[in-house]
Amino acid sequence: MTEDFYCDEVLSGKTQVNKVLETENVLAYHHTKPFYPVHIVAIPKKHISSLITLEESDKGLLLELLGVIKKVATTVTEENGACRVITNLGDYQDSKHLHWHIVFGKPLR
Repeated sequence: MTEDFYCDEVLSGKTQVNKVLETENVLAYHHTKPFYPVHIVAIPKKHISSLITLEESDKGLLLELLGVIKKVATTVTEENGACRVITNLGDYQDSKHLHWHIVFGKPLR
């Protein structure tokens, strides 16, 4: 996996994705290699390496991102009865671009 799959592949258009919700600064789409029966990823279009590197100036973007996550999580919960919202840090974070997983179901792998 590349260091930043989201900038290098998704946001550049090299990897096509099935969009769920898009705003000016945020993209939510179905994971390209899902780990769960329902697996949606939400990312800021601006490169931010992780949750713990957010800056004071990113507050508006973070609120927009959380708004998208809330809408997607609401839909997944209404359709399936539950969901998880997950972000990873450090060694657990494969791609060094802030991203959140909105998932439902047991892991496929």
